[in-house]
Amino acid sequence: MDTAALQAKATDIRRDILTMITEAGSGHPGGSLSCADILTALYFGGVMNYDANDPKMVGRDRFILAKGHAAPALYATLAEAGYFPKEEIHTLRKLGTRLQGHPDSNLLPGVEVSTGSLGQGLSVACGLAAGLRLTGEDGFVFTVLGDGECEEGQVWEAAMFGAHKALGRLVAIIDNNELQIDGCIHDVCDPGDLGDKFAAFGWDVQRVDGHDIEALVEVLSARKAQENDHPLALIAKTVKGKGVSFMENEAGWHGKAPKPEELEAALAELAAAAE
Repeated sequence: MDTAALQAKATDIRRDILTMITEAGSGHPGGSLSCADILTALYFGGVMNYDANDPKMVGRDRFILAKGHAAPALYATLAEAGYFPKEEIHTLRKLGTRLQGHPDSNLLPGVEVSTGSLGQGLSVACGLAAGLRLTGEDGFVFTVLGDGECEEGQVWEAAMFGAHKALGRLVAIIDNNELQIDGCIHDVCDPGDLGDKFAAFGWDVQRVDGHDIEALVEVLSARKAQENDHPLALIAKTVKGKGVSFMENEAGWHGKAPKPEELEAALAELAAAAE
């Protein structure tokens, strides 16, 4: 898929994120919008090896959404990839739906692990990567963490484990939008330079514009083509609420659903930007 097609795919994902959260009346638009380009690169840029018709395919790459509250981004991506009918996005957070407020691996194909308790996703990703090596199965493990999530101590226990076990097929992508529900991460509990921290724990570190899909594909594809003894932390600089001007860099949109008139304005803005 060329860059223009990937950008169009990311726009479709953003439309679906906003639509499903508005219809549900609750959800997390800010952090879902900020990681939309990352998921687009992984699933549609030729980075991840997967088969929507065979979700448990041996040798597949695994994806773990550590920041599980951004489930709408994952759901929109999985629907685009063909894991389930796209019309099902309209059931987000409804009674009996497969699209819970956080991803549930018991309900929805394509969800490898139920996530949402912040800080635990990287530990799960480490365990998966270690398990794949033990069994000799091919496949990388990718996980997306929030930068606010990196205030959790368990993240650094996992970082220590991943480096110690030389999990070279593990990639942690940090959605570095610098905002969390209570405000700027540097004001709430400053994690400092996350790249320097991961490097201190023995990880390879790269930095990338988290909204440059072409750059994301290039970095992630190059990593898959190499043999490594160190896991990779990819610090992806992003904007919370990316794509909708009145949501961008606004912590208040962390966990607030748009009103119908706000949805209309947001969709119009996305459509204008795509022209």
